[in-house]
Amino acid sequence: MSKVLEKAKNIESYIIDFRRELHRNPELSGQEFKTQEKIMKELNKLGIPYKKAGNTSLIAVLNEGKGKVVALRADTDALPVLEQADVDFKSEIEGSAHACGHDAHTAMLLGAARILSEMKDELPGKVRFFFQEGEETFTGAKLIVEAGGMEGVDAAFGVHVFTFFKDKKLPIGTFDMTPGYRMAGCDTIYVKFEGVSGHGSAPHLAKDTIHPATMFVTDIQSIIAKNVDPQQACVLNVGRFHGGTKANVVSKYTELDISMRYFDQEAREAIHAGIRRHAKAIAEMYEVQVDVKIEESVLSLFNDEKLALMAQKSGDKVFGEGKRVEFDRNMGSEDMPFYLQKSPGCYAF
Repeated sequence: MSKVLEKAKNIESYIIDFRRELHRNPELSGQEFKTQEKIMKELNKLGIPYKKAGNTSLIAVLNEGKGKVVALRADTDALPVLEQADVDFKSEIEGSAHACGHDAHTAMLLGAARILSEMKDELPGKVRFFFQEGEETFTGAKLIVEAGGMEGVDAAFGVHVFTFFKDKKLPIGTFDMTPGYRMAGCDTIYVKFEGVSGHGSAPHLAKDTIHPATMFVTDIQSIIAKNVDPQQACVLNVGRFHGGTKANVVSKYTELDISMRYFDQEAREAIHAGIRRHAKAIAEMYEVQVDVKIEESVLSLFNDEKLALMAQKSGDKVFGEGKRVEFDRNMGSEDMPFYLQKSPGCYAF
């Protein structure tokens, strides 16, 4: 058994208890004030200095002024969902629950801080611990970056707990640290068609927007089919379609909200251009106006190859041979890439 794993097993109950305390008291993105207080209390016990960042985030530092800098990050926010699990540490906050494992991430990072603080004289460099708010809203990582958290960082690492991948149950004690693209980037696209309202009995005197909007919805998948390398995974999902007020009124406005997922930047740019081009062409065909707004949520997550291979070797030492698995890349998204814009890094599962 490795020294680190032995230390982890010695504080297993501490990590479990802290995770369950957070699970009972989930807080939504940007509102993690009590969570922040709990973390600060534990850092004070460990003698690890920290500063507040954003609304409820923390940047803690071990071995200030010593060698290279590694950043370790955990997210702290919960989701606005009703927990139905029948466990004794079930959420006590109606309508909020740690359904994405961020309670575990936070407890795990505190456990890492505790172990590394006991080994600080053996460490050749400095460790920054990011306890990050607002991952679910893709806002928290930016706040830590704005607070200077990534200044001078040589490598950044994050992790997400997984119990299932596709239909496969993952055994406890396994990990994935695969190089390359691991999670998709995400953009939200807002499209608004504007025409001329009128009575449904005289459509020739109006300019309907529902029909061109439906044509646009059926058309946009052709952008991926005809403008993107077929080996590049991309998704366009129309999640909201709203137009009209009444059956006998020609709709002046029709609005669509589209979620886009991608890995490759070139594919992303091709889809952006295609959506603008197709929207404009369809609007002109039906003599209406159209406005397209593209809102970046997060970039695709890319694991640095050199660091991923280094982390694989470390993981093999800690967990033992045969414990490393390899997942397919995931079309889900998260805001860890904002750190990886500032330094190379990796994200494990």
